[in-house]
Amino acid sequence: MLLDLAKPALERQEKVKATLPIRNTNRVVGTILGSEVTRRFGANGLSDDTIHFHFQGSAGQSFGAFVPSGMTLELEGDANDYFGKGLSGGKIIAYPPAGSTFAPEENIIVGNVAFYGATSGEAYIRGVSGERFCVRNSGVRAVIEGVGDHGCEYMTGGRVVVIGATGRNFAAGMSGGIAYVLDEDGNFKNRCNLETVTLERLDERDLQEVEEMLKRHAIYTHSGRAWQLLALWHETAPKFVKVMPKDYRRMLEAIQRAEREGLVGEAAVMAAFEANKNDAARVSGN
Repeated sequence: MLLDLAKPALERQEKVKATLPIRNTNRVVGTILGSEVTRRFGANGLSDDTIHFHFQGSAGQSFGAFVPSGMTLELEGDANDYFGKGLSGGKIIAYPPAGSTFAPEENIIVGNVAFYGATSGEAYIRGVSGERFCVRNSGVRAVIEGVGDHGCEYMTGGRVVVIGATGRNFAAGMSGGIAYVLDEDGNFKNRCNLETVTLERLDERDLQEVEEMLKRHAIYTHSGRAWQLLALWHETAPKFVKVMPKDYRRMLEAIQRAEREGLVGEAAVMAAFEANKNDAARVSGN
């Protein structure tokens, strides 16, 4: 059905938009279509929002798995596990149905292991996720209103903004990317695994990035929580904590040193990699 609806986009790269029902027996919705987009247009996919499908109901496992650039999947409802698994450039939006009376920031809307192994793209979730949100994420930019245990586990890239509570063991094994967590009660450090990361204050560049991601989240999901934070930005911004992987910090500092020495682009990255490798060898030798 989705392939048929998307024919104008697949054949002529024309924009397509439709609203469709969905049930939890519908699994890996969007994946076959995404594969066809990649087969026809390669890794770059289509222009943003060329294909925009708005689903209403409860999605089964792996909703939006491996969706490439040019596809936007909007879910008005909730979803099971592996939501957005392997997201590869597409955009996924989720929020409660119109007329819902519960507070989204206090209720789970997507299941466990959302965005597992995602490589790129955007995600805006008005509600809470289950456990292991963004595990092994290597490039997606996501906003979520709360996560369960083991959030951002083994994350290697991307950006994650959490504007609600987190479970225990956040950032275990995290080696890349950055997470920004709203720490309203001041106890986030007790729920974060500090073995591979440090907690830092946000600088001006970080604050601008978080504010922009929150604006997009508010627009796409109509999040009252996000609009409230933005309205009181000068008061809420200082409550954000930056979760910074130690390895990533060392790499960024090494790149900056290489750039000061006149190297640019890939040459600076490779010089930084070699410097870090040599430093690690010296430490292990001691």
